[in-house]
Amino acid sequence: MLRFLSERLVFLREFGGKFETTGSILPSSRYLARAITRYLKQRGDTPIRVLECGPGTGAFTDQIVRHLREGDRLDLVELNESFVDVLEKRFANEPHWQAVADQSEIHQQLLQDFDDSEPYDFIISGLPHVNFPPVVVDTIFQSYFRLLKPGGTLSYFEYAYIRPLRTKLTLGKTRQKINGVNAIVTEHLANHRIRRDNVLVNFPPAWAQHLRIEQTQH
Repeated sequence: MLRFLSERLVFLREFGGKFETTGSILPSSRYLARAITRYLKQRGDTPIRVLECGPGTGAFTDQIVRHLREGDRLDLVELNESFVDVLEKRFANEPHWQAVADQSEIHQQLLQDFDDSEPYDFIISGLPHVNFPPVVVDTIFQSYFRLLKPGGTLSYFEYAYIRPLRTKLTLGKTRQKINGVNAIVTEHLANHRIRRDNVLVNFPPAWAQHLRIEQTQH
């Protein structure tokens, strides 16, 4: 209970000071975490590589670590120093996290600056795309595709109806920004989406979007 309250206080504090990169007042629910790890749960027997982008306090990570096995690799890219501190404590203190700590590494940097020698079978992202300028969203998706193995799965979430509603309700430069983000996201969903999970038990309700990239994107 104390950890639960502490993590939510951290999330609330970061939301107030860094809304653009935090994107929510509360961590995602366990129902959204289960939905976004749907394809990870269906993994085969061979070792896999998993990249989590913007893990925050670890709502999705807590599901990811339960599906890892010996020989797997987990990398987490998180820019926020406070969230990195929470994640490090969880890897040090929680049994499911401790079991894969030697196979996992936290990278405190922008996703766009992250690189690795091998591509990933699964990318799971908690980054709030709708909060960023279109040029940043474009580079984020380029990073996903650059880091994802051909045939691999990208899973991310967005709050239900927020993006399409904001294209109708905002004005001026804000509307131009949202329209730009919407165009980028809509194109990728049209070309690569394999499933959308509707998660009502979350605040706010959310969509878990799953994309599969069959060929390396440039």
